Amino acid sequence: MKKSPPPFSRQFRFVLASVSVLASTSVSVLVSASVSVLASVSVLASVSVIALALLNGCTKKTTADRITLSGAFALYPMVVKWTEEYQKIHPDIKFDISAGGAGKGMADALNGAADLGMVSRAVNPTEIAKGAWPVSVVKDAVVPTIHAANAFASQLLARGLKKEEFADIWITNKFKDWETILEIQTKSPTHQIRVFTRSDACGAAETWAKYLGKAQENLQGVAVFGDPGLVEAVKNEVNGIGYNNLGFLYDAKTKKPVAGILPLPIDINGNGKLDADENFYGTLDELTQAIATGKYPSPPARELYLVLKASPASAGQANGQANGHQAGHQNSHQNNQRKAVTEFILWTLTEGQKYVNEAGYIALSPARLAEEIKRVSENQK
Repeated sequence: MKKSPPPFSRQFRFVLASVSVLASTSVSVLVSASVSVLASVSVLASVSVIALALLNGCTKKTTADRITLSGAFALYPMVVKWTEEYQKIHPDIKFDISAGGAGKGMADALNGAADLGMVSRAVNPTEIAKGAWPVSVVKDAVVPTIHAANAFASQLLARGLKKEEFADIWITNKFKDWETILEIQTKSPTHQIRVFTRSDACGAAETWAKYLGKAQENLQGVAVFGDPGLVEAVKNEVNGIGYNNLGFLYDAKTKKPVAGILPLPIDINGNGKLDADENFYGTLDELTQAIATGKYPSPPARELYLVLKASPASAGQANGQANGHQAGHQNSHQNNQRKAVTEFILWTLTEGQKYVNEAGYIALSPARLAEEIKRVSENQK
């Protein structure tokens, strides 16, 4: 695509031409009088200052054209879908999206490395105090997983595991083999459970640990980076157990579990079997419906957030404290950037919600959506 010259190019040529004319005039004046030399030098200095100011001013962006997002693997597929659709109606806006865990998303939002942090856990008071301003945009859940060829898959799918049994796998390490947990009598259990967890600071691990009454650092097991890594770890170990966000456990097109792994049901009422109203893992649609209606517990179901550094209004007020010519341009660009970011957030809460189910997520309740829309709209003013 052919690109137009930068907007400052004609002005810059004009300034150079002016300097050239003045330089010529200065030479003739130098011959006649030294006083004129000083005057010419003064004029040239003034023109140079004007040229630099003009050039500097014209290189400043006046509109936002790129929004960066960083963070949770859980929100990554949804954000990719949202940005693809948003660019169809706003082709001038570009997006940079990277997944590295909720912890990285929060850090990047707070230190200015990203416009928006993707966070898949509750934002804690310390982060709020540092300026984190979360907006809830959608829901999903963390689900335990096993290898599809696990020797005891049929028994595990029929009974599920109780919360306490999951805790005895990940927290206390009481259960070391599948035979013991299923109360299968044998002199020498041969199916040792291979426990996997996340190595990165992430919402999935924090949420799963919270369900078990602990924190991420309390989870035992071989630590693996990211949702994709945890899926592969379980797929490569027939006796493996892990946990994943919905978007990495189910295929968005077939709505079935991805090849090689299975969701491990939760025995919610703890009666030692999977009742009919607890059996909703066959397809993604069944499970998202269970999450939406509250049948699947929360946690490990949770809301997902886009996090800004401070509220839109307070950020604008902070920018307004800048002064001077260069600071004014910077302030204008920051305000334009903030406006573009908040407009994108508002779109995700309105038009963007029609893509939620398609992407395998759960929409917020109408009341919750209205609450977040109002909060963002009021702080945008």
